[in-house]
Amino acid sequence: MIVFDLCCAAGDHRFEAWFASSESFAEQRARDLIACPVCGDVRIEKAVMAPRIGAKSNQLIVPAPPPPTDSAASNEISPELVRKIVAEIAAKQAEMLPQSRWVGRDFADAARAMHEGRAPDDLIHGQASPEEAQALRDDGIAAMPLLVPIAPPDAVN
Repeated sequence: MIVFDLCCAAGDHRFEAWFASSESFAEQRARDLIACPVCGDVRIEKAVMAPRIGAKSNQLIVPAPPPPTDSAASNEISPELVRKIVAEIAAKQAEMLPQSRWVGRDFADAARAMHEGRAPDDLIHGQASPEEAQALRDDGIAAMPLLVPIAPPDAVN
């Protein structure tokens, strides 16, 4: 798996995304399968990013000092702000779901078939058990849970 910092052309919004390889990113971008999570723009480019370099094995790791404790830093996030953020996440998810195909309980099999080249790449959503989701992660197959739960299409009136 490889992580890229990406940005859209419309609003220069920066976001992060995981891919199986550079080729996988290029293929998904060419098919307009990558969209900005803020504005939905599919004109996506790699953003400049700092390399992630691990510490040397003989280097002493010193924990970071605790953050300063002043009254401004210790304020809690308001419930109104949490409600607003959750509503924005739900709205963006609702906007993006129609672009994705529901595969139901076949999610893990469909994701694996696309990863292995037995099926064309597509945006899909469905259901997977925790064990199936872990197996996908273990095999390097990109999948993530929806942030806001949804009802399966056949369970909606």
